[in-house]
Amino acid sequence: MCAMVSSSAIAQTLDSVITFNNGVLKNKWTASNRFRIQKLDSVSAYSNGGFEKKWKTSSCRIVMAAVAPITPRDVMKGKPLRKTGNNVGGNGKDTRTWPSQQQIETIRSLDSWAEEAILPLLKPVEKCWQPQDLLPNSSTDTFMDEVLELKQRASHLPDDYLVCLVGDMITEEALPTYQSVFNTFEGVRDTTGASPTPWGVWVRAWTAEENRHGDLLSRYLYLSGRVDMKMVEKTTQYLIGAGMEAHIDNSPYNGFIYTSFQERATFISHGNTARLAKEHGDSQLATICGMIASDERRHEIAYTRIVSKLFEVDPNGAMLAFAEMMRKKITMPAHLMFDGENSNLFEDYATVAQRCKVYTAKDYTDIMEHLIGVWKVEKLRDLSSEALQAQQFVCSLPSRMRKLSERAHDRVNNCSTQAEQRNKAFSWIFHKPVML
Repeated sequence: MCAMVSSSAIAQTLDSVITFNNGVLKNKWTASNRFRIQKLDSVSAYSNGGFEKKWKTSSCRIVMAAVAPITPRDVMKGKPLRKTGNNVGGNGKDTRTWPSQQQIETIRSLDSWAEEAILPLLKPVEKCWQPQDLLPNSSTDTFMDEVLELKQRASHLPDDYLVCLVGDMITEEALPTYQSVFNTFEGVRDTTGASPTPWGVWVRAWTAEENRHGDLLSRYLYLSGRVDMKMVEKTTQYLIGAGMEAHIDNSPYNGFIYTSFQERATFISHGNTARLAKEHGDSQLATICGMIASDERRHEIAYTRIVSKLFEVDPNGAMLAFAEMMRKKITMPAHLMFDGENSNLFEDYATVAQRCKVYTAKDYTDIMEHLIGVWKVEKLRDLSSEALQAQQFVCSLPSRMRKLSERAHDRVNNCSTQAEQRNKAFSWIFHKPVML
């Protein structure tokens, strides 16, 4: 699982004020009970057995809540873990929309259906490709020659493409976080670590399939000699240590909408890196990225099928969940990316990916439109008044966001002077500068 598009690249939610900065859409969040503008410098206080932060109002950074979540910078400095408060509103009340008992019961009633409709989308291990199938074999006499050929092909890859490829790889390598998040979904979590339920079987086998993606890309990049593997590996460790905040609120409905969106995004991203690798003359890397994209497409089918079933058995609940996730926005898995140096690493990486057309704000809107079509959202009838409002909100979003995306794209294209262009050094490629 991967995919990226910065929060500054997507205009979303009704209570945000859209502004343009350097050709990229940025959100300036209005004061609300879900968001506060907070400063990194803070005073620690011990409360209720955990460390809490009393944050000063500032224009420095936007995060959710009165108690800051653990950040990569905290991990770097060895600070103790503390209870996160990014679900606490300005009035001190929990703002999470916990799954209703009806949601949980609905999901549990689908066990037999999941076994018949979802588990067959998993591939038997013996029929799966493995990283070794696509890389030089170190046990053969031709290994060194094959590595030299790989390095020769990789030598033609542009630096900005490598930034995108490394970012994708690091996102895939943070797989332990994604399995942990999946196990927060009420009604489907693997409660024992080896649960025989269809949901437990799925999440473990899905994780096992996804695990090959990061392994394959990491080994390729190592053999290519084009990247600083120590900085890449540090970034991966920071990211896994920092985790992610998907704003799913333990809801299986929210969770499966999130994973449907993410798998589609990953399919698009890896498909684009495959296309670009072929254009740059590395046909083997194109095959590698294409194989990963194929896996992601199959996983997307599984998650969208689950949500389609939810729309069938509980259209009101599914509609409300879809609208909720669109209002919150789909947080990208690697949004806490950090390399020990650049605190804006994810934003910079996402900006490069946008410029290289690996994953863009337009793709985000296309995915939203795609899911609306797959789930036949516009054709839903006999909804409750609340669900009807949610339907109208969701169906109106793509056209609104597309207009904003086009305006941002036009602004980027109109940047005619060198002064309007910025370069950023990336530690992943030995601190070479790349245009943002």
